[in-house]
Amino acid sequence: MAADGGQWVGGRPSCLFPVRALATVFRAEYLAGLAQAFDAGQLTFAGGTSPLADRGTFTGFLGRLRAVPWVVYAKRPFAGPAQVLDYLGRYTHRVALSNNRLVDHAEGRVRFRWRDYADHDRVKVMTLETDEFLRRFLLHVVPRGFMRIRHFGLLANRTRRDRLRQCRHLLGQPPPPEVAPAAAAVLLLRLTGVDFSRCPVCGEGHMQITVLVVPSPPPLDTS
Repeated sequence: MAADGGQWVGGRPSCLFPVRALATVFRAEYLAGLAQAFDAGQLTFAGGTSPLADRGTFTGFLGRLRAVPWVVYAKRPFAGPAQVLDYLGRYTHRVALSNNRLVDHAEGRVRFRWRDYADHDRVKVMTLETDEFLRRFLLHVVPRGFMRIRHFGLLANRTRRDRLRQCRHLLGQPPPPEVAPAAAAVLLLRLTGVDFSRCPVCGEGHMQITVLVVPSPPPLDTS
């Protein structure tokens, strides 16, 4: 018997078996969705996946995937959904290192503040060679062609505006208020630690928009 009263099966607690059942159901639903997308012409194959454009090849491919055991990990968060959202929010809506944590840059070295959670959350200062600092910082940059956040469903990027407008209409909600430029500047200051309204040269004067330069269309190709 397990400590919580559950039975042990094969040296493992029986609570693992619902996860195995979930893996089987998830595999079936996922592969069924792929088959439907193929029939609807919603899949694009290129490069090494080009042979999968053939129906017979694609069906065989799904058969091989269906024969492989899938792993699905499901576990309740320790502190609840709010803690998970707060944790993810720190990574999805902030840069790796805000400017207000930088101490100085001199003699080819960068000093910045960091919080040592293993030492009672004390704030310390770390010194790194400039090249090493840049290397660590660039580890947080998403490679070209990758998206940091991908939305689906109502928040899918292609149809988000129209679907949210329809949702507000069905729920009888007013449209969202327009974000004032001043509010946007305050948000950027909070996220980056840089006041973009101040002059980058003197650091005292405030920048003002005097003219908007509209990009000109590309020249006609007369060749």
